[in-house]
Amino acid sequence: TSDVKRKCILTSETECDVTDVLRNVKETYTAHILSVKPAEMDNFEEPPFAVSEKFTPYSQTVIGKPEIKDYSQKDSKLNVMFKDPLTPYGFPNGSFMSIQDIFQHDLEYKLYYWKDQSSGKKDVTTKSHNFEVSVESGKNYCFYIQGIIPSRRENRNGQESMVLCTSVGRNILDEYGTEVFIILAVIAVAVITLAIVLPVVLCKRKKAKKARAVREKELLNGV
Repeated sequence: TSDVKRKCILTSETECDVTDVLRNVKETYTAHILSVKPAEMDNFEEPPFAVSEKFTPYSQTVIGKPEIKDYSQKDSKLNVMFKDPLTPYGFPNGSFMSIQDIFQHDLEYKLYYWKDQSSGKKDVTTKSHNFEVSVESGKNYCFYIQGIIPSRRENRNGQESMVLCTSVGRNILDEYGTEVFIILAVIAVAVITLAIVLPVVLCKRKKAKKARAVREKELLNGV
């Protein structure tokens, strides 16, 4: 009500980016959109308009996905490093502010992690950009990160990062599960069967060959 800014003047587009005039993210804003006729047309009526709902960037903006930079699992420790999502707001040098620059101490991050191929999920919270959690040695773990603003009543949880999994001690059965076990079992049965059947077949062929040789010798002696 005290500071009106004009944007997207006489445009035919149906979208208008007003980020640059929302510099005070804790203020509450509304948008008024007018539909006007070309200047050469007489129009004595008030142009039709619409008014948006109120919007407070600090409390209503949806927090984006954190980006996982690196992770490692050594013995019983899982380390995950990540960085903040960027915002449309820029510094004087042209670089973009992160959500950490905007929300500062109001922003927290939560790591959700669980043993690979299990449903038992755990979580831990930090205000830094690094997680270190204790895990079971030799077991693989999957995880993702999410930004959280506890002071909010709504939109407290941000978007979830991509899910990643460690590969410590991972073997072929971990990768492909029961399918590989079944294939290996079938191969093993085939090898064992071949090992049993082949000697029997060779033995029978050898006996048959010997018997044929004896019959041929007897026939020759008879002649």
